[in-house]
Amino acid sequence: MRLWPTLRTTRRDGRADTRTAAHRRQPAAVPGHVPFGASARPPQDAFVASASAATAAGASSVLRVATYNIHKGVRGMGPGKRLEIHNLGLGVEALDADLVFLQEVRRFNQAEARRFERTWFGWPEQAQADYLAPEGYEVAYRTNAFTKGGEHGNALLSRWPLGEEIGHHDVSDHRFEQRGLLHVPVSWRGLQVHAIVVHLGLIHASRMRQVDKLARYIQKCVPADAPVIVAGDFNDWSERLDTGILDQGLQRAQGSGGARELTYPSRMPVFALDRVYTRGLRAVNTFVPRGPAWVRMSDHLPLVVELELA
Repeated sequence: MRLWPTLRTTRRDGRADTRTAAHRRQPAAVPGHVPFGASARPPQDAFVASASAATAAGASSVLRVATYNIHKGVRGMGPGKRLEIHNLGLGVEALDADLVFLQEVRRFNQAEARRFERTWFGWPEQAQADYLAPEGYEVAYRTNAFTKGGEHGNALLSRWPLGEEIGHHDVSDHRFEQRGLLHVPVSWRGLQVHAIVVHLGLIHASRMRQVDKLARYIQKCVPADAPVIVAGDFNDWSERLDTGILDQGLQRAQGSGGARELTYPSRMPVFALDRVYTRGLRAVNTFVPRGPAWVRMSDHLPLVVELELA
């Protein structure tokens, strides 16, 4: 019998959400099925309280976004390599975000598909972005890098309708790292919000040039008065990118008192690599899910931010 990890996060109504991967593939009316969160105690009381307050005040004003580097849906090396895409599907659903910014997502990988073909759940027939999207969500995906037998890129999963003009901008700085920006207009309660998914390079000088390219792209392709969300894995180990980004009129979403939410490595996070920057929106809550289930799924933890119009 396969035992799946239990995930904890918080629902929009402030209740804890406790699920296993088996639940994701079961219909809602399975006999004996316990409703999600029925016996769970919220792990982050302060966040739960503030989320409940936001709901009571009118959740229509809140846009919940999450950014998550999913490590291509696999973990481990050699004989110990394991497929985590099914657990990640559960995790993405449990985040209950309106917009999910994903990095290191695969449309296909022939070697991994063959390797996990005979496992219990196996490699999904769908592209990873489509597989991870909760029911009713729209999906945008563009490839950043081609590798031997496969590729990977950025994706946006949206509870709200996507615009037709989905853009992909190459920001690669050298031939050893293929990087790109995924730009997706989203219709949110009568407004067009511009969502940009990023995954910057491993070298600081490259990241600085990529931030300059990001700034020029926003200036050229996004209306000056439109709300903007830039989210993803910035790989900014030394916390040196803020100045260049904030100079473009973007604000970094941070926790209470300006605290930076640590997301990497997932087992014992000490770096705030995963971030959300905004224009025309302000952060009212930030949250990083923690626990053994989140540790096993990726080397990054997801960052969840609740936004309101500024």
